[in-house]
Amino acid sequence: MFAKLFHRAPPESPPPKDDPQLKDFEPHVITHYGIPSTASILAFDPLQHLLAVGTLDGRIKVIGGDNIECLLISPNPVPLKYLEFFQNQGYLVSVSNENVVQVWDLEQRRLASNVKWESNISAFSVVCCTNYMYVGDEYGYLSVLKFDFEEGNIQHMPYQIPVDLIADEARIPVPDQQSVVGLLAQPCSSGKRVLIAYQNGVIILWDISEDKAIHVRGHEDFQLKDEIVISSTSDIRHDKLNNKSNEEQIEKEISALCWVSSDGSILAVGYVDGDILLWNIPTAISTNNQKANKSSNNAVMLSLSSGDRRLPVIVLHWSNSPHSGSAGQLFIYGGDDIGSEEVLTILNLDFSSGLEAMKCVKRLDLTLNGSYADMELVRAPESSGTTLFLLTNPGQLHVYDDECLTGLDSAPDMKHAVNAVQCPVTLPTVEPFMTISKLCLVDNDTLQRVLKETVLDAKPQSSSPTSSGNAKWPVSGGFPSQLSSDENIGVERIYIAGYQDGYVRIWDATFPVFSPIFVLRFQVEGNGIPGASEPISALDFNSTTSSLAVANDCGLVNLFKLVGESEKLNTLLVTETECEEIDLHHGNGWHSTAVFSLIKSSVRSLQYTSSGARIIIGYECGKAAVLDVISSSVLFLTDCLVRNNSPIISIAIKTYLPIDNDDSEQYGDASSKDSEKEVAFILTKDAHVVLLDVSSGNKICCQSINSKETTAMSIYLLDEKFAVPELSEQNPVNLSPRPTDGKESFQSGTEPENDTNEDEANTSSETTELWTNFVDSLILVCCGDSILLYSTKYLIQREPTFIRKVELEKHCCWATIFKKSEVESGVILVYANGVVEIRSLPDLNVLAETSIMSILRWNFKTHMENTMSSFGNANITMVYGCEFAVISLFTSENDFRIPEALPHLHDKVVAEAAEAALKFSISQKSKQSAPTGILGGIIKGIRREKENENTYIEETRDVLVPKLETLFSRSPFSVADLDLDLGNDFELEAPVKLVVEKIEVEPKSPESPTPSKGQPKTEKDKQMERERLFEGGSVIAEPKARTANEIKAKYRKTGTGDAAAAAQEAKDKLLERQMKLEKLKENAEELASGSENFADLAGELVKQMENRKWWQL
Repeated sequence: MFAKLFHRAPPESPPPKDDPQLKDFEPHVITHYGIPSTASILAFDPLQHLLAVGTLDGRIKVIGGDNIECLLISPNPVPLKYLEFFQNQGYLVSVSNENVVQVWDLEQRRLASNVKWESNISAFSVVCCTNYMYVGDEYGYLSVLKFDFEEGNIQHMPYQIPVDLIADEARIPVPDQQSVVGLLAQPCSSGKRVLIAYQNGVIILWDISEDKAIHVRGHEDFQLKDEIVISSTSDIRHDKLNNKSNEEQIEKEISALCWVSSDGSILAVGYVDGDILLWNIPTAISTNNQKANKSSNNAVMLSLSSGDRRLPVIVLHWSNSPHSGSAGQLFIYGGDDIGSEEVLTILNLDFSSGLEAMKCVKRLDLTLNGSYADMELVRAPESSGTTLFLLTNPGQLHVYDDECLTGLDSAPDMKHAVNAVQCPVTLPTVEPFMTISKLCLVDNDTLQRVLKETVLDAKPQSSSPTSSGNAKWPVSGGFPSQLSSDENIGVERIYIAGYQDGYVRIWDATFPVFSPIFVLRFQVEGNGIPGASEPISALDFNSTTSSLAVANDCGLVNLFKLVGESEKLNTLLVTETECEEIDLHHGNGWHSTAVFSLIKSSVRSLQYTSSGARIIIGYECGKAAVLDVISSSVLFLTDCLVRNNSPIISIAIKTYLPIDNDDSEQYGDASSKDSEKEVAFILTKDAHVVLLDVSSGNKICCQSINSKETTAMSIYLLDEKFAVPELSEQNPVNLSPRPTDGKESFQSGTEPENDTNEDEANTSSETTELWTNFVDSLILVCCGDSILLYSTKYLIQREPTFIRKVELEKHCCWATIFKKSEVESGVILVYANGVVEIRSLPDLNVLAETSIMSILRWNFKTHMENTMSSFGNANITMVYGCEFAVISLFTSENDFRIPEALPHLHDKVVAEAAEAALKFSISQKSKQSAPTGILGGIIKGIRREKENENTYIEETRDVLVPKLETLFSRSPFSVADLDLDLGNDFELEAPVKLVVEKIEVEPKSPESPTPSKGQPKTEKDKQMERERLFEGGSVIAEPKARTANEIKAKYRKTGTGDAAAAAQEAKDKLLERQMKLEKLKENAEELASGSENFADLAGELVKQMENRKWWQL
């Protein structure tokens, strides 16, 4: 790979990893397109409009708009079981099957922090619009995690409750199956209430701020009044049920749950036996409203089938109706009869008259295209409708809006929503199927500029993909970098792909975000060309002439011009016998110059000469042809180059200036250019190398480079810097060509074969000339089982002697050479097991090794080598199923200008605008019809209590997060009474009952009028005030004797320390309590001073008002 190694003896083992040559060897992904076939879970950010797709191999695909896609790869290839956005904050959190919680920074495209959970995480939920996470595990613990944006790490908050404490507070027995299977933050509770579902069917609504169970439901609470059986779209019936006796009530294992109302007043629970129960749940508003708090234990059962053997309810999702808060759609996967068709069921429910009078309006069944993986319901802030993202295997993502789903109702026999929007594919690989591809360098300034103009002109015309029903793709997040729209940067690279349907597509590959440029196709007006729609089998691009050659399996070769005059609409059709003009369809910015149909054999290889004036074609049948691009003519067509008609799979061109040309000096550069000669090095599949004169078609020599049967892949000509000096010491005069087999003709296929002596003389002359010009040239031949380094001298002499040969232990499927600088080069080998190997030139020593699996989590597939390409700088393009990727093996190769050219996944402007819009909305609500002045303040105070019973005011993130920080930064039950035996560490005169954490520093509005100064306080009033101050504490704090087990059961926490630590904690809380009491005293004094000022102001106001008449008010 490096010049330092060129003349070393081959080492016995690869160099160590600290070798300076390998410091920049760091394989990484530059660009990735497509949804992986292992996709299994979805997440969506409705404010940033970003979609995330998690996989079974630890990858996360983030999709935005304008062809913006990003691939995040976890350190370990482990399935992801939870995936959620920190909404509108630029971070994504995932939980793997190894119970590793990972937070991803979308702007930096990296793993920001991760933490390994000690037990199995069985439930996970992000508190909406915050950076806090609820975690439930297999042992029944409820824990809270926080991601600190400033520190960039995940923190385990002190708030953690075991299942026995929750059960004790809820006054229920400790569940036998303690695993938490669901965690849902109750809407309109600011994250302070969380619903905990245990595996045995127990449901508890837990209030974090009060450390108590607000609501408990279990199997003993089943009081089913009504069962709605929805067997089909037309069979919906309501059955009245009798309550089961206690003996018949059994535990029902929960498998899914979701809220069925925007305020969290109704909960849907799915069970493993296929039942779905809808429960009444008290809300934060109804808790203070005694009438609304009288919720019964009645539940309504939904059944999708009346059969006894039903599938578990796997998924439940709810979408509120935009027209009514008491209606909506319940999306269900599962719950139907075992063996039934796999569908996603949609129930339209109406409970405007209450849960007990709930009605199922209709049922819709959406047949899945593949097995179910996941779904996500999204209601964008600017849209009143609901969007359904449906992910099926393998990696198929469809989008359904309300219009698509309504179409199912209007056509009951239609199981599929034909108007569904498929995930837009920037670079298609499967539909249509990609057969060949090539990454090409554009070094023509004119072509760079023209292609850039084409790309910029096409961007305003491109829009989000739409279906026949005008449904739009809702993912539009992210924005491209400024470099992508810089007009001073032309198109430096293009990616060309040929497809099975005969189409050719070209993209701008200058930046990590690819942009489409052209779509080329064979389309003849009138009668078509036979075989024009056959799969593309070979292509080549010449930047100097802006020419593209495309060939297919039928032997057609189409020559395109990407830049130039487009007035010439007629194209030449050249066959073996005639040449005619045809009217071929042309595109905007490109046109076809000629179509060649010489023989009915698949084209395996195409190669332009360096000048672009000629192109060499290699056929499946072993024949070769040379075309003149300028005149659109055939120079010659050879016979089969080898005896067994082996296909021509690789071609390399060598251009040289004959040194015996005496006239070259006097004619100058122009004469030298005209006198240049070109030799084609042709490699056949059976490892024969044929040297062919491009000008005359003469076969100079043919040599088998491998004695045993092998499959050749590619041939490369190395630069003169790899020359072996000792090769030029021999005298070329002593060389004479060996006789050749009569079946391997040296003549052109267009000349007779009877002039053998003359042909041998011509060949001898050409051999001597080649020896003079190619004496220092080296040839690298890559085969499936070996790589060989030859000198051109040996091929000309027909001597089967190689300079270097390496027998490969594994089967090699693809190879290429790369050049990092003038002194650094090497060869890249890709094996059938996915191993990628870097070897030096010309020593062919192993320098580094990696694998496609470690880079992309891909296995190597059959024929995958057809879509692998590189133009010599260690950037490799490859295709795997629906996925396309560009990888780079070295950090020093930064042709894609990373990170400056990377698109942005988090739009800070959108985030700030959303926060500002929420603040404005809240301020408008608070100002709406609010009276001003003193009278207005009194009226507002009177109304406040009534409003709190019926409405919920949203909170912005900067208000909500500090409140949750206070709640989660304390230990559970720290607001309750705490009795501790402090021992001899503290000397206290009397036992003290501690009240910590719940002393309100901010004053509250008094519930009753404050007594005047002259009114004496009774003992009862003093007692009540003291109780309010200490929140229920008695006047005389008598110590209460408790056992050690009782104390542990109520106050124990995970990881408890010794007695000294507990005493120190109690001391800290005492000091904190004292500080809060002092603060409370200061606030009371300020309140008293304020009340006096208010009384004085009120007195002055009364005096002024007494002297005024009513018309002066």
